[in-house]
Amino acid sequence: MDETAIAFELPHARAAATDGGRPLDRISVRDYTRDVEIGAFRSERGVTQRIRFNVVLEVAHHGAARDDDVDKVVSYDTITDAIEEEMAAERINLLETLAERVAARILADPRAIRVFVRIEKLDRIPGALGVEIVRSRREGGARLRAVAGAGRRPRVVYLASGDGAVRDALAGLGGPLVICVGPAAAQPRAATEARRRIGLLAIEQAAWALADADPRFTVADSRTELDWALRGAKPVAWAPTHMVMAALGRGLPDASDPAGLAGWLAGEIGAGPVTVASAPEDIVAMQQEELP
Repeated sequence: MDETAIAFELPHARAAATDGGRPLDRISVRDYTRDVEIGAFRSERGVTQRIRFNVVLEVAHHGAARDDDVDKVVSYDTITDAIEEEMAAERINLLETLAERVAARILADPRAIRVFVRIEKLDRIPGALGVEIVRSRREGGARLRAVAGAGRRPRVVYLASGDGAVRDALAGLGGPLVICVGPAAAQPRAATEARRRIGLLAIEQAAWALADADPRFTVADSRTELDWALRGAKPVAWAPTHMVMAALGRGLPDASDPAGLAGWLAGEIGAGPVTVASAPEDIVAMQQEELP
Protein backbone atom coordinates (compact mmCIF):
# COMPACT_ATOMS: atom_id res chain seq x y z
CA MET A 1 0.00 0.00 0.00
CA ASP A 2 1.39 3.41 -0.99
CA GLU A 3 0.44 5.73 1.89
CA THR A 4 1.59 8.80 -0.04
CA ALA A 5 -0.64 7.98 -2.98
CA ILE A 6 -3.77 7.80 -0.83
CA ALA A 7 -2.94 10.57 1.64
CA PHE A 8 -5.38 13.01 0.05
CA GLU A 9 -7.96 10.51 -1.14
CA LEU A 10 -11.45 10.64 0.34
CA PRO A 11 -12.09 8.35 3.33
CA HIS A 12 -13.82 5.68 1.25
CA ALA A 13 -10.61 5.13 -0.72
CA ARG A 14 -8.51 5.10 2.44
CA ALA A 15 -10.88 2.60 4.04
CA ALA A 16 -10.57 0.29 1.05
CA ALA A 17 -6.78 0.57 1.09
CA THR A 18 -6.54 -0.40 4.77
CA ASP A 19 -9.27 -3.04 5.05
CA GLY A 20 -6.93 -5.89 5.98
CA GLY A 21 -9.00 -8.36 4.01
CA ARG A 22 -11.91 -8.35 6.46
CA PRO A 23 -15.38 -8.87 4.91
CA LEU A 24 -16.89 -5.53 5.97
CA ASP A 25 -19.59 -3.43 4.37
CA ARG A 26 -19.27 0.35 4.18
CA ILE A 27 -21.77 3.16 4.24
CA SER A 28 -20.71 6.72 3.60
CA VAL A 29 -21.80 10.34 3.72
CA ARG A 30 -19.79 12.55 1.39
CA ASP A 31 -19.46 16.32 1.11
CA TYR A 32 -21.95 16.99 3.92
CA THR A 33 -21.57 20.74 4.39
CA ARG A 34 -22.85 22.80 7.33
CA ASP A 35 -22.46 26.35 8.61
CA VAL A 36 -21.20 26.35 12.18
CA GLU A 37 -19.35 28.56 14.62
CA ILE A 38 -16.09 26.77 15.35
CA GLY A 39 -12.47 27.71 15.88
CA ALA A 40 -9.96 28.87 18.48
CA PHE A 41 -9.01 32.17 16.81
CA ARG A 42 -10.67 35.44 17.80
CA SER A 43 -11.68 36.01 14.18
CA GLU A 44 -13.68 32.76 14.28
CA ARG A 45 -15.85 33.77 17.23
CA GLY A 46 -19.33 35.11 16.66
CA VAL A 47 -19.35 34.07 12.99
CA THR A 48 -20.14 30.88 11.13
CA GLN A 49 -18.04 29.15 8.51
CA ARG A 50 -18.59 26.25 6.17
CA ILE A 51 -17.50 22.85 7.46
CA ARG A 52 -17.43 19.81 5.16
CA PHE A 53 -17.72 16.25 6.46
CA ASN A 54 -16.75 13.04 4.69
CA VAL A 55 -17.47 9.95 6.76
CA VAL A 56 -17.16 6.22 6.03
CA LEU A 57 -18.55 3.68 8.48
CA GLU A 58 -17.58 0.01 8.31
CA VAL A 59 -20.04 -2.58 9.59
CA ALA A 60 -20.10 -6.37 9.61
CA HIS A 61 -21.79 -8.06 6.69
CA HIS A 62 -25.54 -8.50 7.24
CA GLY A 63 -28.56 -9.90 5.45
CA ALA A 64 -30.39 -6.63 4.85
CA ALA A 65 -30.02 -6.74 1.07
CA ARG A 66 -31.22 -10.33 0.90
CA ASP A 67 -34.23 -9.68 3.13
CA ASP A 68 -34.84 -6.08 2.00
CA ASP A 69 -35.22 -5.22 5.71
CA VAL A 70 -34.51 -1.63 6.74
CA ASP A 71 -34.02 -2.60 10.39
CA LYS A 72 -30.99 -4.74 9.54
CA VAL A 73 -28.94 -1.90 8.13
CA VAL A 74 -27.13 0.91 9.88
CA SER A 75 -28.98 3.99 8.67
CA TYR A 76 -27.21 6.91 7.06
CA ASP A 77 -28.91 8.89 9.81
CA THR A 78 -26.43 7.31 12.24
CA ILE A 79 -23.77 9.46 10.59
CA THR A 80 -25.70 12.66 9.95
CA ASP A 81 -27.32 12.62 13.40
CA ALA A 82 -23.92 12.20 15.05
CA ILE A 83 -22.69 15.26 13.17
CA GLU A 84 -25.74 17.39 13.97
CA GLU A 85 -25.91 16.37 17.64
CA GLU A 86 -22.25 17.03 18.34
CA MET A 87 -22.35 20.42 16.59
CA ALA A 88 -25.44 21.36 18.62
CA ALA A 89 -24.06 20.18 21.96
CA GLU A 90 -21.61 23.04 22.55
CA ARG A 91 -19.24 25.40 20.81
CA ILE A 92 -15.99 23.61 19.91
CA ASN A 93 -12.60 25.14 19.19
CA LEU A 94 -10.86 22.29 17.39
CA LEU A 95 -11.80 20.16 14.39
CA GLU A 96 -9.92 17.36 16.14
CA THR A 97 -12.35 17.53 19.07
CA LEU A 98 -15.38 17.52 16.80
CA ALA A 99 -14.01 14.58 14.80
CA GLU A 100 -13.37 12.55 17.97
CA ARG A 101 -16.87 13.18 19.29
CA VAL A 102 -18.57 12.39 15.99
CA ALA A 103 -16.60 9.15 15.70
CA ALA A 104 -17.47 8.14 19.27
CA ARG A 105 -21.16 8.80 18.77
CA ILE A 106 -21.21 6.76 15.56
CA LEU A 107 -19.33 3.89 17.19
CA ALA A 108 -21.90 3.80 20.00
CA ASP A 109 -24.03 1.78 17.57
CA PRO A 110 -23.13 -1.84 18.41
CA ARG A 111 -23.07 -2.75 14.71
CA ALA A 112 -20.36 -0.20 13.93
CA ILE A 113 -16.79 -1.52 13.65
CA ARG A 114 -14.55 1.22 12.25
CA VAL A 115 -15.17 4.80 11.16
CA PHE A 116 -13.21 7.32 9.10
CA VAL A 117 -14.06 10.96 9.77
CA ARG A 118 -12.65 13.83 7.72
CA ILE A 119 -13.68 17.41 8.57
CA GLU A 120 -12.54 20.43 6.57
CA LYS A 121 -12.90 24.17 6.92
CA LEU A 122 -13.73 25.72 3.56
CA ASP A 123 -13.50 29.44 4.32
CA ARG A 124 -10.13 29.85 6.07
CA ILE A 125 -7.87 29.54 3.00
CA PRO A 126 -8.44 29.50 -0.78
CA GLY A 127 -8.62 25.70 -0.58
CA ALA A 128 -9.60 23.50 2.35
CA LEU A 129 -7.87 22.68 5.61
CA GLY A 130 -8.88 19.91 7.94
CA VAL A 131 -8.32 16.76 9.92
CA GLU A 132 -9.00 13.06 9.39
CA ILE A 133 -9.18 10.37 12.05
CA VAL A 134 -9.79 6.62 12.05
CA ARG A 135 -11.34 4.99 15.09
CA SER A 136 -12.61 1.50 15.92
CA ARG A 137 -14.81 0.07 18.65
CA ARG A 138 -11.78 -1.20 20.58
CA GLU A 139 -10.48 2.29 21.25
CA GLY A 140 -12.34 3.85 24.15
CA GLY A 141 -15.24 2.13 25.79
CA ALA A 142 -15.75 4.86 28.42
CA ARG A 143 -16.57 7.53 25.85
CA LEU A 144 -18.83 5.14 23.93
CA ARG A 145 -20.81 4.28 27.03
CA ALA A 146 -21.23 7.96 27.85
CA VAL A 147 -22.50 8.73 24.37
CA ALA A 148 -24.84 5.77 24.34
CA GLY A 149 -26.53 7.05 27.46
CA ALA A 150 -26.83 10.62 26.25
CA GLY A 151 -30.09 12.33 25.44
CA ARG A 152 -33.57 12.17 26.89
CA ARG A 153 -35.13 8.74 27.38
CA PRO A 154 -38.27 8.19 25.33
CA ARG A 155 -41.59 7.68 27.06
CA VAL A 156 -43.88 4.80 26.19
CA VAL A 157 -47.59 5.13 26.87
CA TYR A 158 -50.10 2.32 26.47
CA LEU A 159 -53.27 4.04 25.28
CA ALA A 160 -56.32 2.21 26.56
CA SER A 161 -58.68 4.98 25.48
CA GLY A 162 -58.13 7.36 22.62
CA ASP A 163 -60.75 10.06 23.15
CA GLY A 164 -60.00 13.71 22.40
CA ALA A 165 -59.08 14.73 25.95
CA VAL A 166 -56.50 11.94 26.26
CA ARG A 167 -55.05 12.79 22.84
CA ASP A 168 -54.73 16.44 23.88
CA ALA A 169 -52.85 15.45 27.03
CA LEU A 170 -50.50 13.19 25.06
CA ALA A 171 -49.84 15.78 22.36
CA GLY A 172 -48.87 18.27 25.05
CA LEU A 173 -46.23 16.05 26.64
CA GLY A 174 -43.39 16.96 24.30
CA GLY A 175 -40.14 15.05 24.00
CA PRO A 176 -39.74 11.60 22.46
CA LEU A 177 -43.03 9.74 22.95
CA VAL A 178 -44.24 6.38 21.65
CA ILE A 179 -47.89 5.47 21.94
CA CYS A 180 -48.89 1.80 21.95
CA VAL A 181 -52.58 1.67 21.06
CA GLY A 182 -54.78 -1.16 22.21
CA PRO A 183 -56.88 -2.98 19.57
CA ALA A 184 -60.51 -1.94 19.15
CA ALA A 185 -61.59 -5.40 20.35
CA ALA A 186 -59.84 -7.84 22.68
CA GLN A 187 -57.75 -10.40 20.76
CA PRO A 188 -57.49 -14.12 21.62
CA ARG A 189 -54.15 -15.74 22.41
CA ALA A 190 -52.30 -16.62 19.22
CA ALA A 191 -52.02 -20.36 18.62
CA THR A 192 -50.74 -19.93 15.04
CA GLU A 193 -48.63 -17.46 13.08
CA ALA A 194 -51.73 -16.40 11.18
CA ARG A 195 -53.56 -15.65 14.41
CA ARG A 196 -50.57 -13.71 15.72
CA ARG A 197 -50.47 -11.59 12.59
CA ILE A 198 -54.22 -10.97 12.70
CA GLY A 199 -53.94 -9.73 16.27
CA LEU A 200 -50.98 -7.49 15.49
CA LEU A 201 -52.82 -6.05 12.50
CA ALA A 202 -55.72 -5.18 14.80
CA ILE A 203 -53.29 -3.09 16.86
CA GLU A 204 -51.91 -1.50 13.72
CA GLN A 205 -55.40 -0.62 12.57
CA ALA A 206 -55.98 1.18 15.87
CA ALA A 207 -52.66 3.04 15.51
CA TRP A 208 -53.52 4.23 12.03
CA ALA A 209 -57.01 5.21 13.18
CA LEU A 210 -55.42 7.40 15.85
CA ALA A 211 -53.20 9.14 13.29
CA ASP A 212 -56.12 9.53 10.90
CA ALA A 213 -58.28 11.11 13.59
CA ASP A 214 -55.57 13.48 14.83
CA PRO A 215 -52.79 14.89 12.60
CA ARG A 216 -50.66 15.62 15.67
CA PHE A 217 -49.71 11.92 15.68
CA THR A 218 -47.77 9.82 13.19
CA VAL A 219 -47.19 6.06 12.80
CA ALA A 220 -43.97 4.02 12.64
CA ASP A 221 -43.74 0.31 11.79
CA SER A 222 -40.00 -0.44 11.89
CA ARG A 223 -37.23 0.28 14.38
CA THR A 224 -35.49 2.55 11.90
CA GLU A 225 -38.68 4.52 11.24
CA LEU A 226 -39.41 4.62 14.97
CA ASP A 227 -35.97 6.05 15.76
CA TRP A 228 -36.45 8.65 13.04
CA ALA A 229 -39.90 9.63 14.35
CA LEU A 230 -38.62 10.03 17.91
CA ARG A 231 -36.27 12.77 16.72
CA GLY A 232 -39.22 14.74 15.39
CA ALA A 233 -41.81 16.84 17.15
CA LYS A 234 -44.79 14.51 16.72
CA PRO A 235 -45.72 11.72 19.10
CA VAL A 236 -45.56 8.40 17.24
CA ALA A 237 -47.97 5.50 17.39
CA TRP A 238 -46.35 2.07 17.08
CA ALA A 239 -47.43 -0.40 14.40
CA PRO A 240 -45.90 -3.58 15.87
CA THR A 241 -46.10 -6.32 13.22
CA HIS A 242 -42.67 -5.83 11.62
CA MET A 243 -40.67 -5.67 14.84
CA VAL A 244 -42.59 -8.38 16.68
CA MET A 245 -42.46 -10.91 13.84
CA ALA A 246 -38.73 -10.26 13.44
CA ALA A 247 -38.20 -11.06 17.14
CA LEU A 248 -40.21 -14.27 17.38
CA GLY A 249 -38.62 -16.93 19.54
CA ARG A 250 -37.83 -14.45 22.31
CA GLY A 251 -40.97 -15.12 24.33
CA LEU A 252 -42.82 -11.99 23.27
CA PRO A 253 -46.43 -11.32 24.24
CA ASP A 254 -49.01 -11.34 21.46
CA ALA A 255 -51.96 -9.06 20.75
CA SER A 256 -53.95 -10.64 23.58
CA ASP A 257 -51.57 -8.71 25.88
CA PRO A 258 -51.07 -5.31 24.18
CA ALA A 259 -49.80 -3.71 27.39
CA GLY A 260 -47.18 -6.47 27.57
CA LEU A 261 -46.11 -5.65 24.03
CA ALA A 262 -45.75 -2.02 25.10
CA GLY A 263 -43.47 -3.15 27.92
CA TRP A 264 -41.34 -5.17 25.50
CA LEU A 265 -41.01 -2.15 23.20
CA ALA A 266 -40.00 0.07 26.12
CA GLY A 267 -37.14 -2.30 26.88
CA GLU A 268 -36.06 -2.38 23.23
CA ILE A 269 -35.78 1.42 22.92
CA GLY A 270 -34.43 2.13 26.41
CA ALA A 271 -37.55 3.83 27.71
CA GLY A 272 -38.70 4.06 31.30
CA PRO A 273 -41.71 2.23 32.76
CA VAL A 274 -44.82 2.13 30.60
CA THR A 275 -47.67 4.45 31.56
CA VAL A 276 -51.18 3.08 31.04
CA ALA A 277 -53.44 5.95 29.98
CA SER A 278 -57.21 5.84 29.85
CA ALA A 279 -57.88 9.40 31.05
CA PRO A 280 -56.03 12.76 30.98
CA GLU A 281 -55.36 12.38 34.69
CA ASP A 282 -53.07 9.44 33.93
CA ILE A 283 -50.86 11.69 31.80
CA VAL A 284 -50.78 14.38 34.48
CA ALA A 285 -49.78 11.77 37.09
CA MET A 286 -46.97 10.56 34.84
CA GLN A 287 -45.62 14.09 34.48
CA GLN A 288 -45.70 14.61 38.24
CA GLU A 289 -43.80 11.38 38.84
CA GLU A 290 -41.08 12.52 36.42
CA LEU A 291 -40.49 15.81 38.25
CA PRO A 292 -37.23 15.91 40.22
